[in-house]
Amino acid sequence: MPVRVGITTSFEDGEQHLDRRYVTAIEEAGGVPVLLPTTDAEVTIEALLDQIDALVVPGGPAVTEGLTGPLPDDLAPLDGLRAGSDRQWIERCWHAGRPILGICYGMQRLNALAGGTIYGDVEAEHEGARTHSQKRGGTTHSIQFADASRLRQILDAETLTVNTRHLQAIAETGDGFTVAARAPDGVIEAIEHDSGRFFGVQFHPERMGSVTQPLFRTLVKRAQSPATATA
Repeated sequence: MPVRVGITTSFEDGEQHLDRRYVTAIEEAGGVPVLLPTTDAEVTIEALLDQIDALVVPGGPAVTEGLTGPLPDDLAPLDGLRAGSDRQWIERCWHAGRPILGICYGMQRLNALAGGTIYGDVEAEHEGARTHSQKRGGTTHSIQFADASRLRQILDAETLTVNTRHLQAIAETGDGFTVAARAPDGVIEAIEHDSGRFFGVQFHPERMGSVTQPLFRTLVKRAQSPATATA
């Protein structure tokens, strides 16, 4: 049975959307993508949870848990239905021990739900922060992986040039998470959990081709190993 990877989606004006590059990245990693509904129906979540082996939480709007400062005017707050739906998918997969990859908003959600804090606007709150948002004029920048990080081993790199599409950023990591990579200005660009089953990146690997494909292959591989329920 191939690994089935659930993907949460964006939600705006009552419609769900997903960049097809997430689907392609999972397929190229040997997984089967399963698009998850934005829902508050317990019966739906319970029924579909048994149909997925791993979870990807992609990019999105503002994270509102654990804020250290106000949101900027150019960042939309998270829709309440998506907030609750994503929380359910993350927490259910987490407790079942199913591996999770958080991307941009997804990484910030993972961290916040583990008790970490988030800058409302990283440029306003993080001293010396560069522009990390494409819509504010940011382009690409390098990141440096922590020497002992799993992500350094997964991507087989000490440094990596990444895209930048975020206004928020992690201020303090949540319980069990450590910093796996930082930008030159010190902004956190990747985190990983002590369990080895939950990890997140601030950049968008689905847009970076083969260089970041090992992230998706690792997610699929970890889903093939026995899941251990996590408290």
